[in-house]
Amino acid sequence: MKLKSNLLSTPQGLGKSLPHDEALEASVLGAILLEKDALADVIDILTPNVFYNTANQKIYRTIVRLFNEASPVDLHIIASAMKKSGDLDAIGGVAYLAELTHNIASAAHLETHARLLLEFAMRRGSIAIANNMLKEAYDDKVDVFDFLDKTEQAVFEVSDGLIKNDCEGVSPILSKKLKEIETIKQRGDGLLGIPSGFSRLDQLTHGWQSPDFVVVAARPGMGKTSFLLSILRNAAIDHGKAVAIFSLEMSKGQLAGRLISQESGIASEKIKTGNLSEKEWEKLYKETARLNEAPIYIDDTPGLSLFELRAKARRLKARHNIEMIIVDYLQLMSGEGGRNQRNREQEIAAISRGLKTIAKELSIPVIAASQLSRAVETRGGDKRPQLSDLRESGAIEQDVDMAMFLYRPEYYGITECDNGSSTEGMAEIIIAKHRNGPTGKVALHFHAKLTKFSDREDGRGFVGEKGISF
Repeated sequence: MKLKSNLLSTPQGLGKSLPHDEALEASVLGAILLEKDALADVIDILTPNVFYNTANQKIYRTIVRLFNEASPVDLHIIASAMKKSGDLDAIGGVAYLAELTHNIASAAHLETHARLLLEFAMRRGSIAIANNMLKEAYDDKVDVFDFLDKTEQAVFEVSDGLIKNDCEGVSPILSKKLKEIETIKQRGDGLLGIPSGFSRLDQLTHGWQSPDFVVVAARPGMGKTSFLLSILRNAAIDHGKAVAIFSLEMSKGQLAGRLISQESGIASEKIKTGNLSEKEWEKLYKETARLNEAPIYIDDTPGLSLFELRAKARRLKARHNIEMIIVDYLQLMSGEGGRNQRNREQEIAAISRGLKTIAKELSIPVIAASQLSRAVETRGGDKRPQLSDLRESGAIEQDVDMAMFLYRPEYYGITECDNGSSTEGMAEIIIAKHRNGPTGKVALHFHAKLTKFSDREDGRGFVGEKGISF
């Protein structure tokens, strides 16, 4: 990820010259000019702006352009290319290019030297950010939330190593994808992402994949939080994935109580009151041992803004390498710290776009719960939800990679199926939109006393196009 060019302009650093080493820059460029394969070792590390010397920036920019054109890279070809572009005289002519190769015996340690240049560039970038922060902090015309957000982003880019993320040719992309497919085949489970823990659901989705933005929507009381916690538990405990949950509705203690109930198999009401038998206490401590060590991170800040979530997510990624984010729930968030006067639909649209951006920026799946509008209650029939039932649905429907609904017939007083069997504990996951895969319906079991979802014991997983028949 590259720092914006304005952050790499020449700032002042307490009266000192900015961190750089022109001899090292010359050594790196000389090695690239001497050995034809040397560039491949550093092209993913270096960008033109990593070089402090303007002439060296121009030379390296030309080298990268020639490399992307599949042209050989040597002193004569670079000199010719720079002559055509009008840059040769600006750098000091062929004499300067020739000087770069003096005293360079080989490209040994080239990658190490390139990373040293990167460190200098990161220091210069940090100084630029500090100067910009000082300037804008004094300017009362600057919106403080924009200022903090841009500063956070800039610092994140510096800490992310200034690694490039430019347009890429199809060949390396295909090569990487083929290796991924080979790995999946060797693994044998067909999963591309983080397992949900529900076998039939994973067959449809192939796991939670980055950088997908997934919305899990349902009416209040349908079990959204329980489903999200089941996902979190399965990823963190069964598969060791670091997961962060931002809970805007329930406290940390309430979430912990539900996780303990799910893991121990002891009813959540008993957990709340502590009215447990001696055997249940033993089971409680035994079964929750793994939960205690799980890489789960909980934030229960009420009214969390998109700006706050983005900042916290970046820090969690940097410090704990989180692999998935869960938000419970979307409509309880505020858009930009409450600073803009706009209607709720516009605010939800901004939040939706922001969550998708976070997923892409951190390269992790983001799963958010969402409320459904009351329209689903006014319809006749079995009241299965559809995409238009999403509150402020236009923006959410557009941004999400996957939209799924939770549906439990007993919630609507439907107690029997057409064949007379009970609907108690029946749950249905309806995948209404799936940008990168099929849609469909999956049957699960809801354990009300444990506030937990699981695969059905009868093995029934997929259901018909119309869902479970009642």
